[in-house]
Amino acid sequence: MRIAVTGAYGQLGGELCRQLGRDALPLEIDTLDLTDGPAVMEKLGELGPELVVNCAAYTQVDRAQHEPEACRAVNATAVEHLARACEEVDCPLVQISTDYVFGGAAGRERPYREDAPPSPQGVYARTKLDGERAAARHAKHLIVRTCGLYARPTDVRANHFVKTMLRLGCGHDELRVVADQRCTPSYVPHVARAVLYLAGVSGSGPAPWGIYHVTNRGETTWYEFAVEIFRQAGLEVSVRPITTAEYAAAAPRPAYSVLDTGAYHALGGPAMPDWKAAVAEYMAQRETTAGGESVER
Repeated sequence: MRIAVTGAYGQLGGELCRQLGRDALPLEIDTLDLTDGPAVMEKLGELGPELVVNCAAYTQVDRAQHEPEACRAVNATAVEHLARACEEVDCPLVQISTDYVFGGAAGRERPYREDAPPSPQGVYARTKLDGERAAARHAKHLIVRTCGLYARPTDVRANHFVKTMLRLGCGHDELRVVADQRCTPSYVPHVARAVLYLAGVSGSGPAPWGIYHVTNRGETTWYEFAVEIFRQAGLEVSVRPITTAEYAAAAPRPAYSVLDTGAYHALGGPAMPDWKAAVAEYMAQRETTAGGESVER
């Protein structure tokens, strides 16, 4: 099966290519500018993929507030180009999206289902929702929303929360981490496995077209996540909880963006472990990679 993966140098795109092996057709900015509609149409016509998974995204959430046009070009316009090209070559499109499409008011306690009304805050969130809508205009589409991705420790190019905490924890006695945002951080190998199941690469066939939520199980805050990372890594670091207001980021973040993954699990896909178990799997792999050198750099 020939599967085109955009954003192939990123965390999820790279992992998908790793799991797909020879079936992967990796695409990155040096091989295809997704904001160039005619180029996208030409490339997909040339490759003739049986499936396209779009992992490419503008993910600098705070910078997006100052670069809205650049953010929209990648997160929305590029998806329109891909959807049209997929329609032309008659292949499904899997669009990777985010929990940020939900505003998540403080005090909410019920995870968001796929049919919950979106309420994006900030440029990044709004453009990701527009990307979803562009993908949905293509008849054969899957939209997979996920949250807080962190790649395996051997992925030296990846930048994510776990790697950042481990790096900072080795040089600081105390760290301040936001404690009033609830979500479910998710381990990339688990998410990639689920995406391939939904797309029909593994299993009996593709899931019914539509939106699916895929994360590890449970929920936590970034503060609790950091504490667990240091506990499992055996690092003695004092973590002080702070509020989102104290963190003072340029872009708004949802206070609650836990996703209900019931629709995915009802299909019988590979189990998604609890978020703490996922951290343990990361740490076990870290122990086998030169004492964690690939993480600490």
